[in-house]
Amino acid sequence: MRHLIDLFGVSRHYEVGSTTVVALDEVNLDIDAGEFVVVLGPSGSGKTTLLNMIGALDSPTLGTIKVAEVDITKASDSDLFDFRRNTVSFIFQSFNIFPGLTAAENVQFGIDTAGARRAITVQQVLDAVALGDRADHFPHELSGGEQQRVAIARALATGNPVLLADEPTGELDFETGVQILELLRSQADEGRAVLVVTHNREISRIADRVVELSSGRIVSDGPPPGGRADLATLHW
Repeated sequence: MRHLIDLFGVSRHYEVGSTTVVALDEVNLDIDAGEFVVVLGPSGSGKTTLLNMIGALDSPTLGTIKVAEVDITKASDSDLFDFRRNTVSFIFQSFNIFPGLTAAENVQFGIDTAGARRAITVQQVLDAVALGDRADHFPHELSGGEQQRVAIARALATGNPVLLADEPTGELDFETGVQILELLRSQADEGRAVLVVTHNREISRIADRVVELSSGRIVSDGPPPGGRADLATLHW
């Protein structure tokens, strides 16, 4: 079986003055389409660095990364542009939606990014995230949870096979956080590879796999203890 995501011996070193900081240290990881993977670890463990490597927002010091059979460690700038456009979608903790655009216009940006390969309407995407009645609202007119759902809607609109989420519930109340996780979980169930970075161990209970990082190394990788839990059982 070909994996959708493959990391081979991936390391990322940063030079800070005369000190070398090892953010990732010889990471090997494979992820299939349809998997919901939670990456756990404390601050500074390398979680966001790992996500940025897979999304080609950063490049490794050592090692190889293949996503959808594209070796992004050897790709040209133009190939990486196409890769970010057609293969990965990001959901950031800080939302990163355009403040001067309405919810509908933010989602339209995602559809435009996908181009002709994506036959979907803005209304369909907003309805999917329960924001169909907020299409003409600007971000400052929306709650934090609604803004995060706009960010997810924009990511869903691309139809890209890899969905990367960095602490997507970090700024949200419990009820809204569960709604966001339900949306993300549904995307994996529909065949996308979904990676969620979090420090919240409770979220890992709904994952297919839990990858735990410590000091840039994978210290565990497997199903959550007791198997995948239902969203209704979450609490934090």
